[in-house]
Amino acid sequence: MSRLLLNCDIGESFGNWTLGLDAEVMPFIDCANIACGFHAGDPSIMRKTVSLALQHGVQVGAHPAYQDLAGFGRRSMAYAPQELQDLLHYQIGALDGICRAQGTRVSYVKPHGAMYNDMMANPAQLRAVIQAVAAYDKSLPLMLMATRDNRAAQALGEEFGVTLWFEAFADRAYDSAGHLLSRQLPGAVHHDPDSILQQALTIARGEPLIASDGSALRLQADTLCVHGDNASSVAAVRRIREALKAQ
Repeated sequence: MSRLLLNCDIGESFGNWTLGLDAEVMPFIDCANIACGFHAGDPSIMRKTVSLALQHGVQVGAHPAYQDLAGFGRRSMAYAPQELQDLLHYQIGALDGICRAQGTRVSYVKPHGAMYNDMMANPAQLRAVIQAVAAYDKSLPLMLMATRDNRAAQALGEEFGVTLWFEAFADRAYDSAGHLLSRQLPGAVHHDPDSILQQALTIARGEPLIASDGSALRLQADTLCVHGDNASSVAAVRRIREALKAQ
């Protein structure tokens, strides 16, 4: 098995509204994808989540999204490429400022929700996202979805001098192209901790998953995501960490 970084979408509470099991999951992950206020999170939540990550030696990543609190950033929205870059710079900069006040920095970027899925389906949007990261800081890796064929995305990363971290999901189902099934479809999210653990190990070993059409799907991934708002994923995260350490 290759050594996969374990990452989690985190810091997604807002005001008095709590989402996720951040304190429970943080000790077992390598990378914290922290919401930047547009789909979830607020300045105080961002500060507290950065502090929690620092306590556990976890890398802090910016998790920017469309400006859509009501829809949790999961609704596609129409932005021109420059508008999209402005959204990214605003959110990365906000989290980076909070990080600097605590003696650290943002160390990578992972777009959230619909922005993430849209950029994987639209090469022009992916170009805009990569260009935005390059303009902010070329040393920041961009986390994006590992699919059946990563070559086109890799070429864009090389064009702009941005390192890409390809990501797979332990708790989601895939279609034959290696894209995530819509959450509206039955079976799109795995809830059984044993199934989540098995999918994590299958990916880590470089073995094929079974896509929604029954075909074999092999993903070349650098990092594995477990969602912090999925209680079943959090239940499995300790076992995933132990299994990856034992490789």
